[in-house]
Amino acid sequence: MSVGTIKSRDFHKLSPAWNFIFHAVAGIFALLCVFPFLFVTIISFTDEATLASNGYQIIPEKWSLEAYRYLFKAGDQLMRSYGVTITITIVGTIIGVVCSALFAYAISRRNFKYRNFFAFFAFFTMLFNGGLVPTYIVMTQLLGLKDSLWALILPLAVNAFYIMILRTFFSTMVPDAIIESGKIDGAGEFGIFFRLVLPLSLPGLATIGLFCTLGYWNDWFNALLYIDSPNLVPLQSMLMRIENSMQFIMKNSQNASLSVGVLQSMPQDTSRMAMVVLATGPIVFAYPFFQRYFIQGLTVGAVKE
Repeated sequence: MSVGTIKSRDFHKLSPAWNFIFHAVAGIFALLCVFPFLFVTIISFTDEATLASNGYQIIPEKWSLEAYRYLFKAGDQLMRSYGVTITITIVGTIIGVVCSALFAYAISRRNFKYRNFFAFFAFFTMLFNGGLVPTYIVMTQLLGLKDSLWALILPLAVNAFYIMILRTFFSTMVPDAIIESGKIDGAGEFGIFFRLVLPLSLPGLATIGLFCTLGYWNDWFNALLYIDSPNLVPLQSMLMRIENSMQFIMKNSQNASLSVGVLQSMPQDTSRMAMVVLATGPIVFAYPFFQRYFIQGLTVGAVKE
């Protein structure tokens, strides 16, 4: 009997115990990651008076929907903001993934004459940019995108970091033999890209798609710069405005007699937690669609053999 066989048998004898330990550690780590969001959700359903008297509790003494009633007083505005955010997230993610993939594929091919120049061009934008004022002038005056959904989509459409990840992914996972086989069969560059390269690049594309989705969903700064129309305000920006209004009422309650009654009925802490739930909850359901490819795409795209 060889030494390797003995070691293999010993390993299999110990594997159930090690599997239990690994699963326990992974389960504890997963609980620590999920617990903050669950705790925020619980607080958002807690009665404001109970929260003020007893503090934060995992199981509150009294449940309440007052925080959500307060936020949903916006009514149609909240639904419009959800619609705007969903629209720019879907459209922006598609545009971002396609543009990043096309750029990254071009600079990943060794036979592309100007690959080094365009790779440096993309990398340079990771270090330096034109600044806030020139960007604002270009978006509002040169392109005329003030109060437009494109003002929320285009600034985040292309990211040099995503391009670099995809370039490494294409160089590692798409061998030149596949490209040559496509050319032998008579396929053009776009045919090779869409029929051969993209099906092999789903992990990398899903990773970049997740990054783009999170970026568009959580963006509020571009709306602060370019959006004045209430019909085009995204969700994050609208929730921020509600938070600012609450803070304004709280700070000026001593000087305005009409604000005292409003302040007493306002769910201050629980409404903040409800904002987190409303802003985070929908995007949580998008993660399972990317989870299958996320780890593989991130690790392969970040490290080149």
